[in-house]
Amino acid sequence: MDIRIQSIHFDASEQLQAFIQKKVSKLEKYYEDIKKVEVSLKVIKPETAANKEAGIKILIPNGEFYASKVCDTFEEAIDLNVEALEKQLVKYKEKQRSK
Repeated sequence: MDIRIQSIHFDASEQLQAFIQKKVSKLEKYYEDIKKVEVSLKVIKPETAANKEAGIKILIPNGEFYASKVCDTFEEAIDLNVEALEKQLVKYKEKQRSK
């Protein structure tokens, strides 16, 4: 699984990147054949409380899944995105089984 982290208009800290790697790699439990994961991090202007936007795109052989959240911290946004994507992957897997 190839994980790409793109931080727009700022540099993501080592700590944040390690956090993202750890969280995103857990998605493989829900779907084994994940080819690529693209994580985009963006700080929304003007500066407000919830101004950290994180989007995660998962590419699998026959499609893709996407989740995007805006929160106070990138960690919180990543957590929520990973949860949303877990649900999408489980649903997709169940659909595949029922075919």
